[in-house]
Amino acid sequence: MRIKLLVCQVLLTLILAGCADAADKAAPQPTTAVQYEQKLEKQVTVKLDYLLFLPEGYSKEEKKWPLIMFLHGSGGRGKNLKRVKIHGPLKNVEQQKDLPFIVVSPQCPKGLWWSHRAESLVALLDEVISLYEVDNNRIYLTGLSMGGFGTWHLACGYPERFAAIAPISGGGELYLAERLKNVPVWAFHGAKDKAVPLERSQEMVDKIKKADGNARLTVYPKAGHNAWTATYGNPELYKWFLSHKK
Repeated sequence: MRIKLLVCQVLLTLILAGCADAADKAAPQPTTAVQYEQKLEKQVTVKLDYLLFLPEGYSKEEKKWPLIMFLHGSGGRGKNLKRVKIHGPLKNVEQQKDLPFIVVSPQCPKGLWWSHRAESLVALLDEVISLYEVDNNRIYLTGLSMGGFGTWHLACGYPERFAAIAPISGGGELYLAERLKNVPVWAFHGAKDKAVPLERSQEMVDKIKKADGNARLTVYPKAGHNAWTATYGNPELYKWFLSHKK
């Protein structure tokens, strides 16, 4: 009998403790209008598929490597990473395996935009840096179309993370452009682009220049929206990246 009584007392104590804990977590129920100071501490799970390219000599040479983060266009969204290979640096990597960069190419989920994934992209960047031999002073960002917009957006949000950026066929928020005054920018756009007007790139570059920043724009006179094939196929882009360090 004494054992049963002791068990009941323990159970009652646990139940009361649980109720007290629940009461502490419950939202306050004021009888009059009042403002409370509250705090939220919550871990956020990041889920992001991506392609990772490691250059020739990576495992043999003991050194830190420059990194390019590439953001694809709207057609690359979904769950099939093969879509990410269609355009951009990774397309060239299939034939040019001596590209001297680590290249990380995330895939945006269907129905979302890169502007919705800024925190996830930074988390991915931190993850790759922690796992691989990345030179923190030579991290570059580029993207096309939707990825061009994403490049402007991410760089404006985290300008301290990138040594240089190359947005293609995109545009950004003009009120944020001055945040890139210390980040070298080389933008690209087609003069006949009907999907994203050339002015979207021109305005951002002009705004950065006005803030005494280092920005330039290359316009392809005969190109439409596709300004990326010529850009990523041009070795000068990669030389330009490597010429900049934080």
